[in-house]
Amino acid sequence: LVYHESTVGAGLPVLSTLTDLIRTGDKVIKIEGIFSGTLSYIFNEFSKFDGEKKKFSEIVKIAKENGYTEPDPRDDLNGLDVARKVVILGRLAGKDLSLKTLPVENVVPEPLRTLSSATEFMSSLPQFDEHFEKLNATANNNQQVLRYVGVIDPIGDKSEVKLVSLPSSHPFASLKGSDNIIAFTTQRFPNPLIVQGAGAGAAVTAFGIFSDLFKISDRYFK
Repeated sequence: LVYHESTVGAGLPVLSTLTDLIRTGDKVIKIEGIFSGTLSYIFNEFSKFDGEKKKFSEIVKIAKENGYTEPDPRDDLNGLDVARKVVILGRLAGKDLSLKTLPVENVVPEPLRTLSSATEFMSSLPQFDEHFEKLNATANNNQQVLRYVGVIDPIGDKSEVKLVSLPSSHPFASLKGSDNIIAFTTQRFPNPLIVQGAGAGAAVTAFGIFSDLFKISDRYFK
């Protein structure tokens, strides 16, 4: 038995919830989530229905300065961090997912992917603000917002990681800050069971790790 709660959603009860659903005989139909605190912050700030509008490059710059991103923000924007978490959840749900075959949308504009440094990337990103603004305008014109979402489909073959447009009624559309949110749609929960909260940060990650250590202690030393 492996305890690795903090590999997805830091201290949020994501893996334990999925494990409990499966062990009690529920059938998982779909798992959807915003699994990256960095991308959550960036798109929550960039794509919204009201409030101050900022350029995409400005928001990425603020996120980097506040320590939300990796030293090179492309390591967040390429979607691989979210993809790893989707693979972990998918395998736990019985789906043979792999980073080699999982469709992952890289939102880094193609000309910026091969730049030699993060500094060069950040200085070149404003050239593509119009590209991101067009995506956002299209979503807003349809009363939708942009969110970067991972999907696990244990039944079919439609697991993926991508940037999507969601209506205001969707629970992911009202997310704030850098929170994570994961929705479990199952036979028992046709209206999704939702886990939401801080999915990154030292304190919540330490909480998740210590919780696992206590479980190990309870299992083997009592």
